[in-house]
Amino acid sequence: MISTLLVANRGEIACRIFRTCRALGIATVAVYSDADADALHVREADAAVRLPGAAPADTYLRGDLVVRAALAAGADAVHPGYGFLSENAGFARDVQDAGLLWVGPPAKAIEMMASKTRAKELMAAAGVPLLAPVDPAKATADDLPLLLKAAAGGGGRGMRVVRELSALPGEVAAAAAEAANAFGDGEIFAEPYVEHGRHVEVQIMADEHGTVWALGTRDCSLQRRHQKVIEEAPAPGLDEALRTRLHDAATAAARAVGYRGAGTVEFLVTADGRPCFLEMNTRLQVEHPVTEAVFGLDLVALQLSVAEGEPLPAPAPPAPHGHAVEARLYAEDPARDWQPRTGPLHTLDVPDEPGLRLDTGYAGGDTIGVHYDPMLAKVIAHAPTRTQAVRLLARALERTRIHGPVTNRDLLVRSLRHPDFTAARLDTGFYDRHLDALTAAPDDATHRNLAALAATAAATRHRATGTPWKPYTGANPSRPPGSRFGAWRNVPSQPQTRRYRSEPDGTEHEIAYRTNRGGAIEAPGARILTATPDHVTVETDDGVTHRFRLSAHQDRVYVDGATGSYTFTALPRFTEPTDRTDPGSLLAPMPGTVVRLADGLVTGAAVEAGQPLIWLEAMKMEHRILAPASGTLTALHAAPGLQVEVGALLAVVQEEPTP
Repeated sequence: MISTLLVANRGEIACRIFRTCRALGIATVAVYSDADADALHVREADAAVRLPGAAPADTYLRGDLVVRAALAAGADAVHPGYGFLSENAGFARDVQDAGLLWVGPPAKAIEMMASKTRAKELMAAAGVPLLAPVDPAKATADDLPLLLKAAAGGGGRGMRVVRELSALPGEVAAAAAEAANAFGDGEIFAEPYVEHGRHVEVQIMADEHGTVWALGTRDCSLQRRHQKVIEEAPAPGLDEALRTRLHDAATAAARAVGYRGAGTVEFLVTADGRPCFLEMNTRLQVEHPVTEAVFGLDLVALQLSVAEGEPLPAPAPPAPHGHAVEARLYAEDPARDWQPRTGPLHTLDVPDEPGLRLDTGYAGGDTIGVHYDPMLAKVIAHAPTRTQAVRLLARALERTRIHGPVTNRDLLVRSLRHPDFTAARLDTGFYDRHLDALTAAPDDATHRNLAALAATAAATRHRATGTPWKPYTGANPSRPPGSRFGAWRNVPSQPQTRRYRSEPDGTEHEIAYRTNRGGAIEAPGARILTATPDHVTVETDDGVTHRFRLSAHQDRVYVDGATGSYTFTALPRFTEPTDRTDPGSLLAPMPGTVVRLADGLVTGAAVEAGQPLIWLEAMKMEHRILAPASGTLTALHAAPGLQVEVGALLAVVQEEPTP
């Protein structure tokens, strides 16, 4: 019996495992890096052990330190979560060699599935359908397009789509370099790239007594950079024959490696309905909550029970009910090449409604750092039908209050309401086709202006009362009962203006308003009914009232309404001079680490417009810094291993003069 469990992970998965442990009466131990000293998973654990350092390689990837932490804290079992050491067979053995219970599959099964190339050979022998591999050295134009993949690891690292034969050698080298940097293994393989394919997976749960459950299907086709964004269960639009074939293939894969515990077998389903094995993840998946919702199970509780040697509770899984959809909320800017964002997270408030679930590793007041994945939370909706679940999730995200770094929240809402998604026309090219439209500036000028007017009223109220800008806590004793604008001057005023910059698109807004004899703010087409520093009600000329909640942090104002959320930066009345950089300067778009430079990149080198010059890694993603124009590299400040802050000058390209 497990009495104390150490979770060898961080963030939302650690918090999620702790939640089940509390329900089962199991004590919990967290490990944390210096960057995570005050993280939510540390605050929620019964005990915590420091792993000195901040980078994953020095902390969460140090299996020896994690095992030592478990022994020091008196834990008798270790759960790896997902990512980090979760699919490391050596770590699994080290845990067991230390006399600790390993909450995961047998080390041998992890080892057999660790290399995607060897896993495919094993699956072929077990009769699992798959794509035929292509030797990149012998590829011809007839083999295109090709998908290059790292044999080790996951998360989209080391993956490239190649559509031109001339680009193949360079892409192979780039994929191998990224894989070696991410996983310590530069092995790359190639297979046909399936256009308009669907990413469909099967959740597996197996015990040591010979029972294997195939817990339905999940569709994970909506992906960015080969990483999942929206997942759902069951996968819509599959006929019963295909579902059965997927279940049988996943079960055969699990039995072929003597699997035990929770795992996922991933398939690519072609446009004509042919399933092809991709890989087996020998761990719990990020998207496991949608399966839990549909089957009414706690997969972590089953993992713990199976690890203790208990059989699964029945020969077959329970019957599924309803539909579940999950959206991953990331601190990133989809309109700017998915750049991750960092900084203080002032507010994270997701509606608490029937059918909704929130899994998160953050709370308001936390800080999003540069060292780890930018996922803030997962929001899951479960309802009797797919239509109801999608609608519930979209509306919940729309009502979510997030104050701090830019997130992908608006993209998620638009994706869930896109006609192709609502009609279940799903494939992995969804964002390739629709990203520009999904990230375009919204056509909401009226509501945005009302939100800016609300910000103006709140600021005016703040100045008039002299109160600090903070959440309103009750009646204002300086205001007479029934008064809407106590302490405002009861004299007419001249028209006034306030200027804001809307974030993150950078558009500017100027709000013209005046204060009437009653002290109320009026603007063309609207007037303020009530105002406090954090609540404002606006009435438009057509008699419709709009209520806003506001919060200010430094020069940012966050305005949340029923139809959307807005972030404004207050601008000075008169434009002030700003610092300028030399033309052609390449600035770091985010904090991160320079991982490599283009071959032969030195001061004086000639570069072409759009040529990748510098590769920057931040929050588990790699970003290319491109030459802004054709010309000569006149300065180079970047070097592999250099850690840079946002806005740091990396290089300067002097543009060729126009003939």
